[in-house]
Amino acid sequence: AFLVNKDQAWMAPFAASLLPMGLGLFFGTATALYRRFAPQGVRRVLLFAALFALLEWLRGHVLTGFPWNLFGQAVAFTNVTAQAASVVGVYGLTFAGIAVFAAPALFADDRGSRLWLRRLTLALVLALAAADIGWGVYRLSGAAPVGEAVIADARVRIVQPNIDQAVKWSPEKKQEALDKLATLSDRRTDPETLGAMSFSEIVWPETALPFFLTEDPQALARIADLLSPGTILLTGAPRVEPADDLAEDGRRYYNSLFVIDDTGAIRAAYDKVHLVPFGEYMPFGSLVRRLGIGELFRGIGGFSPGPRRTRIAVAGHPSFAVLICYEAIFPGEVLPEGDRPDYFVNVTNDGWFGRSVGPYQHLDAARLRSIEEGIPMVRAANTGISAIIDAYGRTVASLPLGEDGVLDGFVPSERPKSFFQRAGSPFLLIFSVFFILLSLVGMGKRRSGS
Repeated sequence: AFLVNKDQAWMAPFAASLLPMGLGLFFGTATALYRRFAPQGVRRVLLFAALFALLEWLRGHVLTGFPWNLFGQAVAFTNVTAQAASVVGVYGLTFAGIAVFAAPALFADDRGSRLWLRRLTLALVLALAAADIGWGVYRLSGAAPVGEAVIADARVRIVQPNIDQAVKWSPEKKQEALDKLATLSDRRTDPETLGAMSFSEIVWPETALPFFLTEDPQALARIADLLSPGTILLTGAPRVEPADDLAEDGRRYYNSLFVIDDTGAIRAAYDKVHLVPFGEYMPFGSLVRRLGIGELFRGIGGFSPGPRRTRIAVAGHPSFAVLICYEAIFPGEVLPEGDRPDYFVNVTNDGWFGRSVGPYQHLDAARLRSIEEGIPMVRAANTGISAIIDAYGRTVASLPLGEDGVLDGFVPSERPKSFFQRAGSPFLLIFSVFFILLSLVGMGKRRSGS
């Protein structure tokens, strides 16, 4: 990102050092606590897994959180092993995964517990791994084949324009971006396809329109000409509104998604709630300005958070909840209050990552939200990876990274509420604290008796 925005390139060495150092505090704290208590026997596994699961949860919440590449994602590397997220979420998978892979350490020495107890513990941990696989097989056995369980009237076209991040925000490229999006939206994929005229929803990525849509009636008219009767467009674009004196220029800016109908009218909008620190907003920004060093960070952020997550329902279309980019990585924080949406719409840019593992990691995190909540997802990414994901986290269809194109399909149907949706992440928090206390109580008894 810093190499794309040359004005901020000077910050790259600091960001590349400070972010890992900050995140390392969570892993270091878990390790330090484990070393401080120095457990023996079977408590080694329980305490180690519980501490790391708890600190992973804290990593996802402290200072707005950064739950990127959670340990539990390593357990969810297949559709089968990922299904347990519907019960315990990705934080629960973190606990289970660490416990399973730490269990062989019980046989590194013979201190602290009898051999039969160590063998029993290892058997229980292996049974946990077997339960994970068994649950996945059972859950998927009751699922319809991939792509068959769909909302019949919800045919969607996802547009992946693959616009270079280096030119994405150039004012002179505004018309070029709109032209490319419109051309792709109306593309005929084969002689039997009627193009955009046969779709109920068309989805463009995050900030697909790099200008203020509400201030550009010509762009809205162009969109109206593109859409057939009954079709709606979901597109990312910045939004601006007048503000009080707290805003520097008297205006507030939002990273938003707009819903536009075939007359060019904006039917609904959602403002991103969970912003990216240092990317979309400057943490402690008011303090930075009071210290007189605001100029050093000019160009960083500038967005305000939206008030709340919302369920958007347009007559004649299934309802949906919006996850803009980074919002899709937060377990247990993706649903609005009230009625469940029929599906998630995840719009993202990901052009900042270039051709790296970043877009794949982002997609993997988003996929787990569908499994946890039992709600399918339609994902539009500027440079990829765009995808349709069902309520079991299975990829129905996708577009490759770094290519432009369109992805056509039907919105998959949702599942009944999962256990995770009912219990949420606090279940894992209580679970971890219970095992930590259990381990410490046992250690206290052992030390008092020695």
